[in-house]
Amino acid sequence: MPVERIDLSGVTTYPLATRKNKVSLGADFAAPVRHGMTVSNLLDSLPDQLGGRTLRRVIAAVVAAREKGKPVVMAMGAHVIKCGLQPVLKSLIEADIITAVALNGAGIVHDYELSLIGATSEDVGAVLHAGNFGMAEETGRDLNRAIREGVAEGLGLGESVGRFIIANNNPYQEQSLIATCVQRGIPVTVHVAVGTDIIHQHPTADGGAIGEASFRDFRLLAGIVATLGDGGVYFNIGSAVLLPEVFLKALSIAQNLGHHLDHFTTVNMDMQQHYRPLQNVVQRPTAGESRGYTLTGHHEIMLPLLAAGILDKVQGSGFKVQG
Repeated sequence: MPVERIDLSGVTTYPLATRKNKVSLGADFAAPVRHGMTVSNLLDSLPDQLGGRTLRRVIAAVVAAREKGKPVVMAMGAHVIKCGLQPVLKSLIEADIITAVALNGAGIVHDYELSLIGATSEDVGAVLHAGNFGMAEETGRDLNRAIREGVAEGLGLGESVGRFIIANNNPYQEQSLIATCVQRGIPVTVHVAVGTDIIHQHPTADGGAIGEASFRDFRLLAGIVATLGDGGVYFNIGSAVLLPEVFLKALSIAQNLGHHLDHFTTVNMDMQQHYRPLQNVVQRPTAGESRGYTLTGHHEIMLPLLAAGILDKVQGSGFKVQG
């Protein structure tokens, strides 16, 4: 059936000046970038829309949380450790910004190897078919020992590993995020799915000890999450499945036990936004009066920028950093 081209002569229009616009000259636009800009200058130069606005709001939420003495929790996948971002995270810990750290099981593997030999991250494809993937002697032996001994002393998994690194006098322990947390009294929890980490392949692995240690850390994280209300900030950085699920369950326990959890902030930072972080961190937990944000980009770029913005604002806010 033939169709005629539509006649546009009857289309109505309106004056551009009467239209409501989402972008205008001024605050919505970026400022010129110039040589020698400070961090504050750079952040202030970002356009007040989309990612630029979100980054500034996240920084403001963190600064406000620390001024109120509320938690700032960073839950991180192992890729953050592999990217060499421990010095950035340590700067936030030393400035009393980060109050708790949560990791997955791979996080302790990379953190431990860095503390022991100053290197990590094997070429999986090159060794998998030879049966050598994940079979480094010291990694499995030491971490499984740390977990067993820590459980016997009543510790959780994160503190067990941190104490072992320090007691073992690992040559590069100053680069360990976990050891730093233990030394400064920062809760560090590790959340394990049995069978996902290379140390579970070793003959020294003790499933009972691993499960008990990780369960203790889950209860500790739930206790931390219970205090997020009225100004706390919870980050999920680079974990697409495990840590968002852990956070949701910890939040559910806190609500079930009657803790007031509203007016807090959640942030998901990753190279791409996945289903579970969006649902279990950004959207579902913040359905009341809380706020959820997403920051998309490479950790090795976004995390230093975030940290620099936070530290710059904290220094200018009058918040006292403990030495």
